Amino acid sequence: MEVSATSKFVRRSPHKVRMVLDAVRGKTVDEAIAILRFLPHGGAKEVLTTVRSAAANAENNYQMAPEDLVIKRIYANEGPTFKRYRARARGMASPILKRTSHITVVVEEREI
Repeated sequence: MEVSATSKFVRRSPHKVRMVLDAVRGKTVDEAIAILRFLPHGGAKEVLTTVRSAAANAENNYQMAPEDLVIKRIYANEGPTFKRYRARARGMASPILKRTSHITVVVEEREI
């Protein structure tokens, strides 16, 4: 059975979050948590909370053992972009795009 958790409107660009996701894709939840705790990337904290949430959902809602959980799918989609402007020379403005992402983690029990 698949159990998922989603973090929405995370203030990191999806491109930067996907670099973190590649490090933990296919790993067990315990191994992924150990990797994410010491990863120096900025998006690692948000991914860590989502992985922990998916493990807690599996444990509390479906009575799955947390040590048997494996990350089946993990991906980051693009969320809405906040548009801001910066004043430039001669009365012009240049856009600033503040990107957001939606992080989804799907875990399932490992086949023994």
